[in-house]
Order: sequence, then structure tokens, then C-alpha cells
Amino acid sequence: MTDRRLYVYYRVPEAALSVTVTAVRQMQSALTLAHPGLQVELLRRPELRDGEVTLMETYRGHITPTLAAAIERAASALPQPRHTESFDLL
Repeated sequence: MTDRRLYVYYRVPEAALSVTVTAVRQMQSALTLAHPGLQVELLRRPELRDGEVTLMETYRGHITPTLAAAIERAASALPQPRHTESFDLL
């Protein structure tokens, strides 16, 4: 079983930060309930860029293509575009 990590990053206006953080935490909570063993984090880049904050969601565990697709579907209402990168633990 491969331990895979997904890193999903995107920018949101500073004024939308609180609402976005709440939505992401709710989504991640639902995903961890539906997929035991999935570990999640939500990170924020400390500086502003053009009035926007960069957020990064991380997902760790046995991330199958089905689970990766579930994460994408769950995030469809979140700010777009979202950039996803995938890494396997060596």
C-alpha cells in the first residue's frame, strides 16, 4: 500500500478567508469520516499577495484514484482554480 500525499493550493481574497476556511474544514471533516485513515491539514501562506491569501490543503494516506476524485468532487464549490500535486512517500 503506497502512502500518497496530495497538495492542493489556491488563492482567495483576504475578505473571503474566514468563509473559505470554514467550508474547507467542513469538507475535510466529511472526507475523513467517509474515508478512515485519511489525514488532512489546512495551511496558509503567511504573506498576502495582491490582497489574496494562498491556502494549501494536504491529504495523506492510501489515496486511490477513486478517493482523489471524491476530494475533487467535494471541493467543487470551493474557490477555483485549484492546483493539485501528488507525491508518493519513498
